[in-house]
Amino acid sequence: MASDTINWTTVSSLATGIGTLVLAAATFASVRSANRTARLTEASHQADLRPLLLPSRFHDAAEKVGFVDGRWFKIAGGRGIAEVEGDVVYLLMSLRNVGTGIAVLHAWHLTTVDPDPQTADAPDVEDFRRLTRDLYIPVGDNGFWQGAFRDPSEPDFQAAVEAIKASQPLTIDVLYGDHEGGQRVVSRFVLTPHEDAGHILAASRHWNIDRPDPR
Repeated sequence: MASDTINWTTVSSLATGIGTLVLAAATFASVRSANRTARLTEASHQADLRPLLLPSRFHDAAEKVGFVDGRWFKIAGGRGIAEVEGDVVYLLMSLRNVGTGIAVLHAWHLTTVDPDPQTADAPDVEDFRRLTRDLYIPVGDNGFWQGAFRDPSEPDFQAAVEAIKASQPLTIDVLYGDHEGGQRVVSRFVLTPHEDAGHILAASRHWNIDRPDPR
């Protein structure tokens, strides 16, 4: 009977359709797996390049650091320097890179009012001062940050001078990233005056600029 006759054209079309569907599913799974592998590889690569700055340790060796005007300072581990000499405010911090990639320091911002670390918002990097040269701190090693105010007419100069003379803490935000120019971070450091040890250095907060913030 006609109803018992196999329509091979229909069967062939169905088989082709099923094969195409299976191939599409396999291709989708393969592409998704490849994308996931690529993301994991990129994440691993980024992690290998990621720096993180903290104060150096008190027992770390002191470093001798010079400024462009020929003024030199010797800065001890775990310390900062904030000095006024004539029309110049000299600022220094002894730092340690505890991350997995070289830290390249780009810019900074000074605040003379110590912000509450519990409510502090991420600073606007557009307000930062660019360093006159990039500073590099190797992985697992010590280095330094340095900055200076040289224009007595600017408000930040006067604010820094008043805070230093009044023995008040200084808050310095440092912008840095990896050696490929990415993964920028702002780390906030506080220089607290101490009568026997100059300025004690502490880190209070870190913000990711190019990546989601963990908070």
